[in-house]
Amino acid sequence: MITAMDGNTIVLEREFNATKELLFKAFSEEEHLKKWWGPRGWMLTYCHIDFRVDGIWHYCMKCIDENQGDFYGFESWGKGVYQEIVQDEKIVYIDYFSDAEGNEVEGMPSTESTLLFEEVEGKTKLINRAVYPSEEALRSVLDMGMEQGIRETWDRLEEHVSSIK
Repeated sequence: MITAMDGNTIVLEREFNATKELLFKAFSEEEHLKKWWGPRGWMLTYCHIDFRVDGIWHYCMKCIDENQGDFYGFESWGKGVYQEIVQDEKIVYIDYFSDAEGNEVEGMPSTESTLLFEEVEGKTKLINRAVYPSEEALRSVLDMGMEQGIRETWDRLEEHVSSIK
């Protein structure tokens, strides 16, 4: 999962049993994201994508798992602003914690994420290079459970792409 960490940058990698075209669609189309985005026990209750450079992806994850204690019923809003898109190859966006109106939450770190889709013997390696404003910001999201959250999210992505191949 984590293949490199240096200062304010973390790199996560995983191979998926899917074509890069299918994996790219899973990240760029609302109907796909609604089925897998977020850790286990969470679902997207709101998802709107304007998939173009300078377009915005605004979403809300809600905890629907009563076994998650205090998180049950909690909503987490986010906003991504697309910086670069290369069809089936690359998506670059800046991800922000936001409110329901899409306003960025003060004091929460943003992330510049570069997603690369590389074909490897009939599968696709997804590489996520995430750059934070500072080493402290990266540490704070790791302390929030980011690694487990991404692992569970990517498990759900694998399940989703396997179900639609």
